Amino acid sequence: MEQSNTTPTHNGHAAVAAAPGGQRRILVVEDDQTIVDAISIRLRAEGFQVQTATDGPGAVDTAEAWQPDLLILDIMLPGFDGLEVCRRVQAQRPLPVLMLTARDDETDMLVGLGVGADDYMTKPFSMRELAARVHVLLRRVERAALAAHTPRTGTLRLGELEVDHAQRRVRVNGEDVHLTPTEFDLLVCLAHSPRAVLSREQLLAEVWDWADASGTRTVDSHIKALRRKIGAERIRTVHGVGYALETPTPAASAAADGA
Repeated sequence: MEQSNTTPTHNGHAAVAAAPGGQRRILVVEDDQTIVDAISIRLRAEGFQVQTATDGPGAVDTAEAWQPDLLILDIMLPGFDGLEVCRRVQAQRPLPVLMLTARDDETDMLVGLGVGADDYMTKPFSMRELAARVHVLLRRVERAALAAHTPRTGTLRLGELEVDHAQRRVRVNGEDVHLTPTEFDLLVCLAHSPRAVLSREQLLAEVWDWADASGTRTVDSHIKALRRKIGAERIRTVHGVGYALETPTPAASAAADGA
């Protein structure tokens, strides 16, 4: 087995380090050969090393042996499905996961996020957008690794919700809550403007680094997953606009401890 080209960070993901030759490794797991070929061609053109697998067992074995920096994973696979692949791979070594599905099913999205996926794309999709999301996910892991090694900047408190920037940890009522890197970044974005309504487009720009509004469904899915973990009442929906993080009272505004 090759030596891992990553190191763990406080957020549970691995810090991305370039593979030999400066190329990052991406494992594409998809049983449709046409889609596999199209994704592989695009990612190699973007400068990535690419390996592929076409079923669940093969995906887990390849991930263990090759140690990829990112996983692109279809949900419907022979052997066992992409959700089980995600569980097993994340148990071996957490890494960013972009899930693909042919079904525009909100339940699939929420379950995928719950087992460790960081982002979702519904088929059909453009290769340009897929490549953009891959770059965003890798940049986020790099930023998380950098943040994990910066001096403590304090804990943001909103009532019983605590967000520790330095350790990228979240607590609700004193209990640790596990968030994916994307969920953590989304919560921080909302927490820095408590009670203020942020549009989906603003959140896409701040959290996903997207300059267009093509991913508003992605925002909605991550908000739903975040609500399940920190409490639905803490995030208010403003229909047709966006979302706001609620505080128990106006007096319980954000405050930094030990900054």
